[in-house]
Amino acid sequence: MEENKKLAIVEDTVKYCLFLIPDEPRDPEKHKEILQKYIERIMIQFAPVLVPYIWQNQSFNLKYKPGKRDVPAHMFGVTKFGDNIEDEWFIVYVVKQITKEFPELVARIEDNDGEFLLIEAADFLPKWLDPDNSTNRVFFHHGELCIIPAPRKPGAASWLPTTPPTIPQALNIISTHSEKILASESIRAAVNRRIRGYPEKIQASLHQAHCFLPAGIVAVLKQRPRLVAAGVQAFYLRDPVDLRACRLFKIFLPETRIMTSVTFTKCLYAQLVQQRFVPDRRSGYKLPPPSHPQYRAHELGMKLAHGFEILCSKCSPHFSDSKKSLMTNSPLWAGFLESLKKNDYFKGLIEGSAQYQERLEMAKNYFQFSVNQPESSLAMSPGEEILTLLQTIPFDIEELKKEEANLPPEDDDQWLDLSPHQLDQLLQEAAGKKEPEPISKGEKENYDLTQVSESMRAFISKVSTHKGAELPREPSEAPITFDADSFLNYFDKILGPRPHESDSDDLDEDDFECLESDDDLDLETQEPGEEASVKGTLDDLQSYMAQMDQELAHTSIGKSFTTQKQMLCLRLPITIQMRKILVQENLL
Repeated sequence: MEENKKLAIVEDTVKYCLFLIPDEPRDPEKHKEILQKYIERIMIQFAPVLVPYIWQNQSFNLKYKPGKRDVPAHMFGVTKFGDNIEDEWFIVYVVKQITKEFPELVARIEDNDGEFLLIEAADFLPKWLDPDNSTNRVFFHHGELCIIPAPRKPGAASWLPTTPPTIPQALNIISTHSEKILASESIRAAVNRRIRGYPEKIQASLHQAHCFLPAGIVAVLKQRPRLVAAGVQAFYLRDPVDLRACRLFKIFLPETRIMTSVTFTKCLYAQLVQQRFVPDRRSGYKLPPPSHPQYRAHELGMKLAHGFEILCSKCSPHFSDSKKSLMTNSPLWAGFLESLKKNDYFKGLIEGSAQYQERLEMAKNYFQFSVNQPESSLAMSPGEEILTLLQTIPFDIEELKKEEANLPPEDDDQWLDLSPHQLDQLLQEAAGKKEPEPISKGEKENYDLTQVSESMRAFISKVSTHKGAELPREPSEAPITFDADSFLNYFDKILGPRPHESDSDDLDEDDFECLESDDDLDLETQEPGEEASVKGTLDDLQSYMAQMDQELAHTSIGKSFTTQKQMLCLRLPITIQMRKILVQENLL
């Protein structure tokens, strides 16, 4: 519970845990060694989809966590996904696939909202399941979503705890009754629909755009494409203190700018495009007029350059570079590289080519910080990483300029503009609704447009009265019968005997006082002796209303009151009471 409270404080964060089953007593050191081996195997096996992925804030990661209280030792990770919700669902896909590839592992995943998988499938949950009793019930096992049920009756299933299970209880239930805890097909379909399309969906979430950038940033992004996220976030979340570093650029000088192609996620691209920003005149970053064909490229490059300058300005000029060497001499590196080749990570590129080397550098970086990173070491900040690359990688501005002529075309950004039809489609998909099925040929043949036209003409030709318009009725339909005498008798029961009839127009306006509810006029429970007190109460109300009318007579508020509205307010509770009696006497 304490961990959940801490997690709830951190916004836009997802937490995932992997447990080994069966949960048996093990030597702590041996168990730690086993789990760390699993971490290495998982990160290596899923490297082909994790290496090229551009994360909004933090990447998918796994670490060993020792047992504490009633939670056994396990593997865990925490990722802040920020504004890009797709990062969270991509992690759901990865965790689901891990349990499919490693059947002996059970996974739990939640975010600062709690059991967000249940929120996604809220329309299909059983009635007994609510936020108060859902703790430690939702898991992934064998690649399927599992929900540990609650016993319907006391003692109905001895293996089910009556209260939310602890983690050891849940692991024991999953290992012994896995076939009985599978979530319903509709719940699983709701979650699967949200992660449908991965890993191919990753490519669809990217956007390529031309940017007019300093050569140093171009060289850095060739080695570390994922650093574009840090640059965008630094610009997007800038404050006045950050912008002081951008008055005079010290690292990414505007004179070194060249045209290049940058790969963003759609979320990052939207954040960069939609913010209006005018650079400081002293910075040297000048934009062409908006009518210029490359205005967008200049604007994007200017914003991204500000983000990278902000990142580097936050680093100490004498930061240690002792932790920057890649540990490719590790015995794990050979297996890691072989796994990448087996899963076509290099896309058939010739070994030693420039593109091959770029992807190899990405893999080395991933290996260092995700697979072979010692627990005691501190991860470099994005600014430190950028400065390290600028010091270690050679780049020639003239060579980079030659690449300007062979840039890949930009992606169309029309997806930024959402049409009403596209919005309706998104809402329907979010609600899980299907498109209406087309009318079959047979149905079209039986569809008589002449009959529809005649029916419409007959309806329009009817003369409406104060009772409303009558719909055309088929001869086969039975007429409606109504016993007027019985209705009037029960109407008299409600209103009581009346000394004389009067027209509503002759009544004084004060006779129509609004009652707040039918409890104010409950005739079913009213005793005959209470009639005088009710009459007295009504008289008091009338006197109060008369005083109010006098005070409001000379104001515009008083003129806005109408007798008709008051009549409706008075008749509403009477009508409700009349309906109660009619239902009681089986007349309705």
